[in-house]
Amino acid sequence: MTAGDAASRRGARALLTVASLAVMLAAADTYVVVLALPDMMAGAGLGIDALQRGAPIVSGFLLGYVAVLPLIGRLADLVPRRTILLWCLLVFVVGSAVTAVAVELPVMVGGRFLQGLGGGGLVPATLALVADLWPPGRRGTPLGVVGAVQEMGSVLGPLLGAAVLAVTSWRGIFWLNVALGLAFVAGVWALRPAPQPGTADPAPARRHASRRPGRVVAAVAGILAVGLGGLALTAPRALVTSVAWGGPFVPLGGSGSRLLTPVGLAAAAALLVLLAVTARSWLPVLLRADLWGAVLVAVALGSLVLTFASADPAVEVLGPWGLWLLPVGAAATVGLALRQRYAAAPLVPAGVVRARVVPALVVSVLVGAAIVAVVVDVPLLARLDGRTGQTGAALVLLRFLVAVPVGAVAGGMLLRRVGPGAVAAPGLLVAAAALAVMSGWDRTSLDAWLPTTLPLVAAGLGVGLAIAPVNDAALADARHDAHATVSSLVVVARMVGMVVGLAVLTAVGLRRFHQTVAGLADPTDAAAVLDAAAVQVQTVLAGAAWCALAAALVALALGLRSHRGTMAS
Repeated sequence: MTAGDAASRRGARALLTVASLAVMLAAADTYVVVLALPDMMAGAGLGIDALQRGAPIVSGFLLGYVAVLPLIGRLADLVPRRTILLWCLLVFVVGSAVTAVAVELPVMVGGRFLQGLGGGGLVPATLALVADLWPPGRRGTPLGVVGAVQEMGSVLGPLLGAAVLAVTSWRGIFWLNVALGLAFVAGVWALRPAPQPGTADPAPARRHASRRPGRVVAAVAGILAVGLGGLALTAPRALVTSVAWGGPFVPLGGSGSRLLTPVGLAAAAALLVLLAVTARSWLPVLLRADLWGAVLVAVALGSLVLTFASADPAVEVLGPWGLWLLPVGAAATVGLALRQRYAAAPLVPAGVVRARVVPALVVSVLVGAAIVAVVVDVPLLARLDGRTGQTGAALVLLRFLVAVPVGAVAGGMLLRRVGPGAVAAPGLLVAAAALAVMSGWDRTSLDAWLPTTLPLVAAGLGVGLAIAPVNDAALADARHDAHATVSSLVVVARMVGMVVGLAVLTAVGLRRFHQTVAGLADPTDAAAVLDAAAVQVQTVLAGAAWCALAAALVALALGLRSHRGTMAS
């Protein structure tokens, strides 16, 4: 290995480290608000009795994270990955700042949506970056690292939120995001490793800077949009209460919103000017990536996510918006299918979903369903004993969550010797067996630490082992110009599996619960009702075991032989 090769490898590892840490931060933000949610609701003027109205604070992030993944994945195949990483990080930073200063629910939800949009886009760009910087056969470990840090976010999110809340208010969580996000922007900007031979980062984006008209207008509009927007959202007391300067901060029409003020509307106007002046630099790229197809995907996925994310899994399958969201999503799905068939350049190019990409997507859906069953129902089972509180239930789940990233790294390392199917299938068989054991637990089983820890850890290791092989097989059979698109589809498949899997398994579990209650000699017996609730959990975990088993069988199609690259480790 020459000195130049060694330097390139170091640069690749450094860039992957920065991008992976950014992925972990974004993943942590899915759960970082769990403990802070009551305080955030109070910051938006909502009482604890309005918990349902505060649900969009969580689902807004999830919607942004999932709905635009295919578009960002496609964009990352048309422009350099680093460019996508930088823009996604900047959007995440802006969303964090907006959330940090929000005092109104719509603004807070909008900030969380921007966080999800930027954070979700980091995943396919980072996975595609691995394909650019490591040849086939050497991607296992870096893919395992990316999968591991993404899972670590689910572990560290609530812990990070708790640590920040111990020293400051909930707003400190999002200011910390701003600081870390800007640090990651600087890291991605500074690191420029060369792609490995045989890989293909998209051609550099055309530079129109010297020809772009209205550069001064764009700069001024951008400064005004940021400055006036910041003033509108923060509403400095010295200005608001000033006789001379307070007029622009008075809400119009008695709305009470800080955005519906003269200064807020001026910021919106400046933003529109900025978008109009710079449209020639970004609109053609979006249209080339099939913006309209992406809109249909966003509507379809958004309808699905909001339908199930707004539901209370304990009492319902469909959320309150489901009756009209599902038909809208179905119509968008039909429109997308037609566009994919007849558009000259569809969002997912023809021939991208081929060979092992197909089983990789199926495994992702099934693994998502298995994971969400554990994440939701194991804490529920822990609470049924009447003695375990929310913190205790979280500690029970931690045994599973910590094992997942460990399995992801191990799975990536094993890919250097055996094929993806030979890693994923046995791992998922172990997970299926562990879930089958867990499906026999009653509401007192978790009192025994060792007998319950072993299945939880085995299930976490098993599903973790499948993460890198799925990505490796999909990237290996993807076209070189569609690595990010395929990576985004794998992530979307897993998220869809989590959302739909939770709904379907919960529906079956609820039916078993009601059947069990109906058969009770004394329906008012509290202990018997709790036992019936345990039956519901058992049913869900049994369904997760079947999902893991099916995933193991499909994973065999990912290939049993390793394809080693030419790069030395």
